Amino acid sequence: MILPGVRDPRMITIRRGGSLTDADHRLLAPWAADCAEHVLPFFESVCPEDDRPRDALAAARAWAAGEMPMMEARALGGHAIGAARPLRGPARFAAYAAGQAACIGHVAEHNLGAAAYAIKAARGASGKDLAAGRAERDWQRDRLPNEVGELVLEDQARRDAICWSVFSA
Repeated sequence: MILPGVRDPRMITIRRGGSLTDADHRLLAPWAADCAEHVLPFFESVCPEDDRPRDALAAARAWAAGEMPMMEARALGGHAIGAARPLRGPARFAAYAAGQAACIGHVAEHNLGAAAYAIKAARGASGKDLAAGRAERDWQRDRLPNEVGELVLEDQARRDAICWSVFSA
């Protein structure tokens, strides 16, 4: 579970009682999709005919662009998660990352799920090498949009323990 027991209002949209603007909410999805796409080859090398994770990434980006309703993107995220379930290791984590990215329109905090699962995929592909995880984390952080960078980094520090400590290892 990557969602906290007590949610940070800065990660909840204004219309739901928090302080996250729609514009900033929509910046999180393409970033998370980029994180997931970076490790998607781990899934596609095992399941080359299964488009569900790639479809979820397209959905995350389409939702962010205002081209797809949140519920449709969320459903495609669920399909990517379904693709992950029978797998193990990096392929599974890569599909989970894609599913998390597509669910950001529903709950912004899924952005860290996408990033954390991508780091787990990179670690797993390297024999659980923490350096590979740090390299993936740093790659992700280099791509954070400036407008939400500080918020995401603070959220990573706050939720690191429930995200397998991938952001601090």
